Amino acid sequence: MQSNDARLLVYALVPTLAAGVVAVAVSAALVGGAGAVGAVIGTLLVVLVMGAGLVVLQQTAKNYPQLFQMMGLLLYSVQILLVAVFLLTFKDTTLFDTKAFAFTLLGATLVWIAAQTRGHMTAKILYVDPDSAEAKKAETAGSPT
Repeated sequence: MQSNDARLLVYALVPTLAAGVVAVAVSAALVGGAGAVGAVIGTLLVVLVMGAGLVVLQQTAKNYPQLFQMMGLLLYSVQILLVAVFLLTFKDTTLFDTKAFAFTLLGATLVWIAAQTRGHMTAKILYVDPDSAEAKKAETAGSPT
């Protein structure tokens, strides 16, 4: 993983975990232990699904840039399906409070998306690799020897 990729992951991860801590505290205060467990599971689900998606998308951009847009659309569809499967699997659970889980899942997802967007907007990522062979070739062809 390149330093830009790791930085974007941290830009999204830290605020999401902070929002998760707030959600755990609020859920524990309002609902009790089951609410805190639901908030923890909601936060972890967002971090795992969105984090894995970001890593997969960055690897696709690096190895197969021509597939980047298609992979982004496929990835978001798969993320929604994974969360839907999780929701269907645990819809009648008593392990955690489902309302605390749902609100934390929604809040953490929105925080992740906002933080990732901000990270992309503030990152100074080169569009052209200055060390590429073509750049060096163009550089030597244009300079007098």
